[in-house]
Formats: sequence, structure tokens, C-alpha cells
Amino acid sequence: MSIINILTSLFSTKESREKNYQTEQYKGYVITAQPLSENGQYRINGTVTKDELSHNFIRADQFPSEALCQQETFRKAKLLIDQQGDSLFN
Repeated sequence: MSIINILTSLFSTKESREKNYQTEQYKGYVITAQPLSENGQYRINGTVTKDELSHNFIRADQFPSEALCQQETFRKAKLLIDQQGDSLFN
């Protein structure tokens, strides 16, 4: 388990763990947007998966709405995929 997974599980609430998050498919990867609510804003948090591999990412960016944060999470994840491909899981 990566340090990001540990930190995410420590700081997530039961409600957020049970929430159904939006997913999007891109170039054979599945992107899950999991915005983190912080002080009335939403921070980018997501997971990129392919087969049995997954990579969690959190960014400093914050947005006033959950929908806007989800949109930006998908954009950032696609950028990660385009730049790193399968090496994202190393």
C-alpha cells in the first residue's frame, strides 16, 4: 500500500468511502474522480486504474464546486496518462 493510499484512507470519512464517484474511461484506463471537501472547497483527488494496477493522486488545486473539481480531476488524470502511460504504476 502506497503512502498516498494510507493518507487518503486516514483522512477520508465513512461517508466519502461509501460515496459513488464518477468514472471516465480514457485510452484503456479508468479514471475515478474523488474530490476531497476542505473548508468549503474541493481538492483534486483521483485514481487511475488499468487491469489490476492503480495509481492515486492528490493535487493542491482547489475549486468552489464539486462538479468543477471532478472535471479538472479528469483533465489532470488524462494528462498523467498521456505523459507517463503505464510507467505511472512503477
